[in-house]
Formats: sequence, C-alpha cells, structure tokens
Amino acid sequence: MFSGIVEEAARIVALEKEKDNLHITLACSFVQELKIDQSISHNGVCLTVVKKTPETYTVTAIRETLEKSNLGLLKAGDKVNLERSTRMDDRLDGHIVQGHVDQTAVCRNVREAAGSWYYTFEYEPVQDDYITVEKGSVCVNGVSLTVVNSADRSFDVAIIPYTYEVTNFHEIVPGSVVNLEFDIIGKYIARIVRQILQK
Repeated sequence: MFSGIVEEAARIVALEKEKDNLHITLACSFVQELKIDQSISHNGVCLTVVKKTPETYTVTAIRETLEKSNLGLLKAGDKVNLERSTRMDDRLDGHIVQGHVDQTAVCRNVREAAGSWYYTFEYEPVQDDYITVEKGSVCVNGVSLTVVNSADRSFDVAIIPYTYEVTNFHEIVPGSVVNLEFDIIGKYIARIVRQILQK
C-alpha cells in the first residue's frame, strides 16, 4: 500500500531482459535501508527488491506488468519515481494507492502557469470503471494528484514546483507515456453502480 507521495526520482543504472521478464537496476539515496523482498513503487508500479548491492538494487517486472505500464519503455538513465510502502502508524498524505497500475496514458499538453504547471493526459479506457472525477484523486507515475478538467478520456493535473522538481514530471513532455492508477474507491463505486443498472 502506498500514498502517492514520491520520495525520490532515481536513475536507472541497467536493464536486462530475461525471457519475458525485465530486470531493472536503480541507484537511490536510501538503497542502504532496503532489503530483499521489500515492496517499492516504481512510477506507480509495486515491485519487489530481488537483488541488492551497496550502491544499487534490482527489481523484476513480468510481462503482465510491462504490458499495462510504461516500464517496458524505460531506458538506462531515465528517472523513475520511487516510494516505499506506507507505514500503518504514519500519516496518509496523498490517497490510497495500491501500486497496481490500471493502464497508461499519453501526455497531450504541458503549460506553465506562473510558477506551476498544467499537464493534460489522454487515455483509452480499458474498463468502464476507469474514470476520473473533478477534484478527485488519480495516481500518475506514482504521484498522488488532484484531477482538474475531468473529461471522458482525458484530465488535467496541476503540478506545484516541489513536485515538478522532486519527481520525473520535469521530464514529461507531450507524447510521453505515463502510468495511471485510478482511485480505488471510485473504481468500486463505478463497478457497483454499473452492476445495479444492469439488473
């Protein structure tokens, strides 16, 4: 379980294909605190630490993950948003994020607004309950954000300077592919409503 509050945007050191799997090796400032079997969100995808050195750690993404996320598009040197799992005795600063990416979206526009940035993302819904609502929550590349200008297949988010600098949002440009996790509460409500209407 995560909150969508990114700790660091870390650089990818190496990528290694093994059959349908992709081993991703990263370097981050808290690598010494990590342990094997620990869950970490990578651009919003929950992955398990499988190997560790004093300077780096490695996680493995399987075919299902690569098909539903942007991890298969990554290159060595790219920045990945990292968040360690939420502690149950800590504040939930963002929103409830599972680390289970629903699908990807494409950035269609980035515009600066006197110190902040507005990003427009467009997606092709793969399920009826993958929706956004005005002022609701959405997780983009592992970042908990508030939806503005919600539409059927697109939405905007506003990024403050801190988020722009600390996450990989400063590398997102029109055409960039990002990971989306829609709000879990919204997904349950949408599914329940759909089932009621079908009866």
